Amino acid sequence: MKTFNRRQALVLSATAATGLLLASPTLGANRPKIVIIGGGFGGISAATVLKTIQPDFDITIVTETDTFSTCPFSNLVVAGLRSLKSITFSYENLAAQGMSIKVGKVTTIDAVKRVLSLADGSNLSFDRCIASPGIEMRFDQIPGYTEELQNLMPHAWKAGAQTLQLRDQLSSMQQGGTFIIYAPNTPYRCPVAPYERASLVAHYFTRHNPTAKILIVDEKDSFAKQALFTQAWELLYSGMITHVPFSETGGIIEVDAKNLEIMTPFENFKGDVVNFIPPQKAPKFLLQSGLGGNGLWCKIDEATFESKHAPNIHILGDAALVGDMPKSGFSASVQGGICAHAVASLMNGEPPKTAVLLNTCYSLVAPDYGISVAGAYRINDEGRLRSIKNTGGASSIDASDEVRKAEASYAYDWYNSLTHLMFG
Repeated sequence: MKTFNRRQALVLSATAATGLLLASPTLGANRPKIVIIGGGFGGISAATVLKTIQPDFDITIVTETDTFSTCPFSNLVVAGLRSLKSITFSYENLAAQGMSIKVGKVTTIDAVKRVLSLADGSNLSFDRCIASPGIEMRFDQIPGYTEELQNLMPHAWKAGAQTLQLRDQLSSMQQGGTFIIYAPNTPYRCPVAPYERASLVAHYFTRHNPTAKILIVDEKDSFAKQALFTQAWELLYSGMITHVPFSETGGIIEVDAKNLEIMTPFENFKGDVVNFIPPQKAPKFLLQSGLGGNGLWCKIDEATFESKHAPNIHILGDAALVGDMPKSGFSASVQGGICAHAVASLMNGEPPKTAVLLNTCYSLVAPDYGISVAGAYRINDEGRLRSIKNTGGASSIDASDEVRKAEASYAYDWYNSLTHLMFG
């Protein structure tokens, strides 16, 4: 099977993130208004590419906070290996490039009037809107797990306060205690992240709580890179991590957040610390604005990312269904660059060009032990973004220690290069 190497992955990611593809010509005196919702990998990659290829466009980025903490590498923070500050970025460099930064929460998008409304009562008009706002938790799906009780069993699936809370709970856990991770069924943000989190927490436990146990109570029977993870767990953390698949539990019934207990038809699981990752969906304002149709995620034209339900609104990243691509930071960054080119072409009255999109998902099983899976995607004859046969692939199960160290190094290189391109 053909695989992408580290250099190809970084070059293709950087190309999408910096606009090295062929740019459309700029418009004349008119300054089209582009509003970008979301200050993460998808939104900022779209903004930086669009500003590069269309410097005369009037670009406004709407973000809920004045800084952005990345979900990639947040598991290193949970495991006490990095600070939250090291994965947190400001938008100062983007503002210095001439983009407007609006801190606020979007409540609705009016596709007919081309206006979005914010919680503070202000409105922003646009010619085209690019939305990459991430995910929202479905607190109404699991009896006993509510928004009010979430801090008792933090999900830490949006990097920030709960990341630190989970880190502190783990550092305070009694010796020999049990840490439970509940992993939902797909689709959800970053499918392999629960297993990376278990790995890095195990790395922490080997040094600070060596008799602790980790249970992964899963709504799935299998997961991506499972053979690579289980091989590494046996090598590095023998006997510490247990994966409990759906077939052994029958699925979750309810939780008792106050007593840190998860109930299933076959068995109940009680932990000393519980990381409960609930089911997810596109943010409420997108769904209430009719951009999800009757579903929980936004359907799009997979070549241009334009909504199936409203013209002039493009949706990408975790909030959208983007063909075969997983919901990951790498995916969102590549999609952001391609979407920027599509928007530029459409604003110039030109047909958007199609491109091959790449995703590489790195996972750190330990700080110096990495594994990955890569894929390449292109639009097929039915307009769907599908995996290209005989491309991509996972790390070799027989790789040497040197290769595992190299993969970890590639993960750090990818993160550092992309965040520098995005935020400066």
